Amino acid sequence: MSANLCVESHLRELLEEGFEVIVVKDATAAAVSPELGDGYKSAITNFGFIANEVVTTDEIVARISARQ
Repeated sequence: MSANLCVESHLRELLEEGFEVIVVKDATAAAVSPELGDGYKSAITNFGFIANEVVTTDEIVARISARQ
């Protein structure tokens, strides 16, 4: 899923529904356009402002493993 389109759209919807949302930043990507710039970098910036947390795959796997 494209970080700056699909992921960000779902993130906003889930927040509006009252969920706390963690984004796994290295589990998504986005297009880079010479005219418009890097969609991934833009999305990561937005995630930092609107998500409850932005983590890596290693961080989330460690949390899940610690709960088991």
